[in-house]
Amino acid sequence: MTALYNIYIHVPFCVNKCNYCAFYSNACGAPDWTDYKNKIISKIHYWRERIGNVKIPTIFFGGGTPSLMPTKVFAEIMNELHNSFDVATDAEITIEANPRTLDKEKLKEFIDAGINRISIGVQSLRDDELKFLGRIHNAKAALELIKIAQNEKLRVSADFIYGLPNHTTTDVKELCKNINSLGIEHASLYELSIEPGTPFARQNLQMPDNETMAQMYETIGETLNLPRYEVSNYGTPCKHNLNIWDGQPYLGLGDGAAGRILIDNQWYETLNEQLIPLENYDRTVEILMTGLRTIRGVLLTPEILKIIDTDFTNGEHFVIKNNRLIAKSFLTLDNLIVRLLK
Repeated sequence: MTALYNIYIHVPFCVNKCNYCAFYSNACGAPDWTDYKNKIISKIHYWRERIGNVKIPTIFFGGGTPSLMPTKVFAEIMNELHNSFDVATDAEITIEANPRTLDKEKLKEFIDAGINRISIGVQSLRDDELKFLGRIHNAKAALELIKIAQNEKLRVSADFIYGLPNHTTTDVKELCKNINSLGIEHASLYELSIEPGTPFARQNLQMPDNETMAQMYETIGETLNLPRYEVSNYGTPCKHNLNIWDGQPYLGLGDGAAGRILIDNQWYETLNEQLIPLENYDRTVEILMTGLRTIRGVLLTPEILKIIDTDFTNGEHFVIKNNRLIAKSFLTLDNLIVRLLK
């Protein structure tokens, strides 16, 4: 049976660093795209030698801002992936994009090179909030890019942030109603978190308290027309993320991209060309944590059963269905996982 490997390719370049961003990225006016492409292709060749001609069900270009990439560079990387691996004919190929970095013509070139799904970093539909967050676009530009992508028949996802200072459940309800009007098939709604080293971390922001945040989270579930399938994700599931959350191996290509690969029944974390062995317990805990974040839960494999207290699974917090352990609520999930482990 041919092994399945999902691929994540990190594009670390941005126009500027947003005020909340703690991801590995660089604000760079003129990236050396030839150097970037050559490094990615070199890594593709390296992993082809290590893992062979594996089947690729999903490819995800994340960032950073992948939509800044010249489409010729993108096409050369895609060609190398097809030459080196068995990319499925129905593979989900996603690119993250920010408004004001992509127009209709460039998007068509990305489509010609292989993408069939786009994840747009909208973050807010209010100009004052976008300015506060440090985004380079306004709401109009975001709406225009969504419409362009829909007209091109792409699967469209959009990211949003809630829980800004002074946000209330009313603000979140308004956001969800506006998202409903967009006609997109997928949305990710993330609570604003203040990460060390970011511009927001150096400001004394008055954030909503935990109770208010919980109420906002429940408001999303009550107002958004897209069904929740993971803690922060709604609508038609992203196959790439689902595969990874379910424990499938994945390659991480590019500076700052980690991966999880399986060789001779041994799991490894990958960082660039490094192979870092993972203890079976640690990898199983990862799969438990990511699986329980989804509404379909985690498959109760022998490895999972070894590390959990099965008596606790029969309580008020979990349900077992189709041999999957499913959390009844996501609001206290982190605490529940700690209690669930033996």
